[in-house]
Amino acid sequence: MPAKRSMMVDWDLAVSTASKMAGPGPTIARSEAEAVVAELRAGAQSSTPLVREFTGLVASEGITRSAPLLVVDRPGWIQANVDGFATIISPLVDRLQEKKGAPGPLAVSIGSRVTGVELGALLGFMSTKVLGQFDPFYAPAGSPDESAGAGRLLLVAPNIVHVEKELGVDPTEFRLWVCLHEETHRVQFTAVPWMRDHIRSEIANLIESVEIDPAKLAGMVGEGVKRLSDLVRGNDDVSLLDLVQTPEQKVVLDRITGVMSLLEGHADVVMDGVGPEVIASVAEIRRKFNERRKGAGTFDRILRKLLGLDAKMDQYRNGAAFVRAVVDQVGMDGFNKVWVAPENLPSKVEIGDPGSWVRRVHG
Repeated sequence: MPAKRSMMVDWDLAVSTASKMAGPGPTIARSEAEAVVAELRAGAQSSTPLVREFTGLVASEGITRSAPLLVVDRPGWIQANVDGFATIISPLVDRLQEKKGAPGPLAVSIGSRVTGVELGALLGFMSTKVLGQFDPFYAPAGSPDESAGAGRLLLVAPNIVHVEKELGVDPTEFRLWVCLHEETHRVQFTAVPWMRDHIRSEIANLIESVEIDPAKLAGMVGEGVKRLSDLVRGNDDVSLLDLVQTPEQKVVLDRITGVMSLLEGHADVVMDGVGPEVIASVAEIRRKFNERRKGAGTFDRILRKLLGLDAKMDQYRNGAAFVRAVVDQVGMDGFNKVWVAPENLPSKVEIGDPGSWVRRVHG
């Protein structure tokens, strides 16, 4: 649990709203559910040495144990992300209150419930899509500060079961395939200990650059309504994420995009690179999974666009292309220079031009 929670958001209402929207997921017998949980735990455990051997990234056992694995249901994923949001946005709320002064009790009560419902709606939709997630900002209960621990890995069991049934693939092989991707993230953060603080710092930079002038905020809300109307009418070139890109924010967002593209693309390369050794149907799983991403309905596509999930898919594709291109040029050991220091991380431009990263880092 985060050490500090802002009263400007009704966090409990956010959790309850999201859980109602999400639903429980597919209905399966208790014995089958227990078998799924056991198989996912075993899959994550067996993935660790495979990921380490393929990538060359190794963390001490002590650090790895400090980043626990949790197999969760949708409400469990929602609660974990509410805790994360509470930690991340507290500095922004503090700045708003410093600017405008502390609001009265009635304003807090009404505003926090509205915001709680809005956040709940967002997480309710997301909780039905996510198969797994590494939470780098998790701190164990009772920790004296947020720097304790190395994060935690979440696997969302009902969503994994739902997708494997929808795709008609071998459940055991699909579960291991998902574990390979998510375990790669745990290896990234435990073997590269500075990554967690670097991303936290970038988020802090982004929050610091948020415009808190009430008049400008009102203008952004108006522009957001216009962009929503454009999107519903079929203009695919808009996203609500565009609203927060002041010049200062765009610089930070581009850096964050570069890092996230690297992390996601690297995990995709690992899951497909290791896959053939242990997953006979990995090519079929990848083909069906990619086709599924294209087959969303109109409402689903609109929400994905608004929430920036299309950009997330670009991160997977572009990041994987970057990793493969660099490995082709300088090998895995040469690619691993990316983990040496924050200065070696690729920019958003370099993600699209791997050769420029190779020239900058390798001379």
